[in-house]
Amino acid sequence: MKRTLNNIVYKEETEDLAKIAKALGHPTRIAILKHLENQTCCFTGDLVDVMPLAQSTISQHLKELKNAGLIQGELKPPKIKYCINQQNWNKAKQLFADFFQ
Repeated sequence: MKRTLNNIVYKEETEDLAKIAKALGHPTRIAILKHLENQTCCFTGDLVDVMPLAQSTISQHLKELKNAGLIQGELKPPKIKYCINQQNWNKAKQLFADFFQ
């Protein structure tokens, strides 16, 4: 399937790869994903405990990763539990593998 962006037609996979690459464009987001890879799930506070950043900064990075579809959040009032979206994570790995071949 193809999509149009600024009057340029791209394959859907090309746009998906660009969105994922943008989300991975900050070292903190990569660190968050590496942490989540080794956990079933975690809360924002858990990340604040292992990274020397403010809760609001961590939340902003989580939002970017979630918007890219790499993680998912489940509301557990008053907190949100985050984990890797395995389906999209596998798709991201395949998109990058195809790109670098």
